[in-house]
Amino acid sequence: MRVIEHLNNSKQTAFSFEILPPLKGNNIHKVYHVIDKLREFDPKYINITSHHSEFIYKTLPDGSYQRVNIRKRPGSVAIASAIQNKYGITAVPHIICKGFTKDETEYALIDLNFLGVYDLLLLRGDVKTLDPNLDKSLYYNYATELQEQVNNFNKGIAADGSTFEANETPFSYGMACYPEKHEEAPNMESDIYYAKKKVENGADYLVTQMFFDNEKYYSFVERCRKEGITVPIIPGVKPIVFKNQLTVLPKIFRSDIPELLAKELRKCKTDNDAKIVGIEWCKGQCKDLIAHSVPSLHFYSFMATDSVHQIAKEVY
Repeated sequence: MRVIEHLNNSKQTAFSFEILPPLKGNNIHKVYHVIDKLREFDPKYINITSHHSEFIYKTLPDGSYQRVNIRKRPGSVAIASAIQNKYGITAVPHIICKGFTKDETEYALIDLNFLGVYDLLLLRGDVKTLDPNLDKSLYYNYATELQEQVNNFNKGIAADGSTFEANETPFSYGMACYPEKHEEAPNMESDIYYAKKKVENGADYLVTQMFFDNEKYYSFVERCRKEGITVPIIPGVKPIVFKNQLTVLPKIFRSDIPELLAKELRKCKTDNDAKIVGIEWCKGQCKDLIAHSVPSLHFYSFMATDSVHQIAKEVY
């Protein structure tokens, strides 16, 4: 069943979560361990993040430079197929345009279609860790351009403009939105304008960046509805598990930490103290979101599986 079908058919707030592929050298059992821990809450779908390789340039003894790959993970295509086949749970691989060429994206779509994985989340991806020497003509700048490639693939049009027999089951996909504004957007009006464009061009639903203040989510949804955006807007939530996330999360994700939460985190002497505070705050968020009949709670579970399990156990 497609994600949008789960959302439309569910009589209560659904449960879903996102996993990060393990670093090279690890195997699929690390992924299975996370799923096995959270499967009791009947996840309707599981997202698999995708990341481009990260490089540094190392100075050699002769003064020249060598590009060194410092971080590489298994592709989301293989992991999505493994999850869907082992558990029968809808798998949603992330397809990103930063760090992946148009041809690489097409090969991913071909593989996913072949494997029977038809749900996607289309994203721009992280631009901060890209190799500056990449040929920019081979890549898209924005997720909406990636969206056009997927739409064309569904119609049987390849990246080079040639045609082929369209896949019998077209891809369905969601895209990102930002209750606190994307860092590059000049204002919230502009951000909502592009969110609407994503929906007009085929996005079945939107998933928010993590937030810690529910009122910002409710306000964002209300503004979207006034602009004619009617698709489900799924709240993305993450329990804090480390003390340093008080400053790290706002810096990386541009997510505000409400002062009441910040005050409690400042009292924490250990990461375990912060984890307890994070669980209680996220639990309160989730109960309130469920009371407002949100379509799904989507957990960013990276390094927070135990916390997510504890929260889900009390709110579902």
